[in-house]
Amino acid sequence: MFSVTVSDSVMIAHSLQGDVFGPAQRLHGATYVVEVTLRRKVLNSDGIVVDIGRAGDLLKDVLAPYAYRNLDELSEFTGMNTTTEVLAETMFNAFAKGIQSGSLGEDAISTLDSIQVRLREKPDAWATYDAPLNG
Repeated sequence: MFSVTVSDSVMIAHSLQGDVFGPAQRLHGATYVVEVTLRRKVLNSDGIVVDIGRAGDLLKDVLAPYAYRNLDELSEFTGMNTTTEVLAETMFNAFAKGIQSGSLGEDAISTLDSIQVRLREKPDAWATYDAPLNG
């Protein structure tokens, strides 16, 4: 399996509900390093998984609605804890939607096998959401 990974970062604010979160129940900030890995079994006719520049641009677009925002105020997260795991899935879904709309080219829609989105809270702690792109 071939893969490429693009990375960017995003600063957010949020609070988490439930005793399990201790002091993170209070409003606090987080800076996530977001890594998106795209996989396919066979390289395309250009000898690449996808164009890395286009993938980086799509990641910037995915992160833009959350940058410097209090996630507690966004309607898409009403009634949810915006844990690192939840955010990884949210960003996976947005990235997959961008691929399906053609942001990475037409061949990416049908030939990418899977996407992995990893959010690093700090160098020694992260969460990942990984799933097939098609099916």
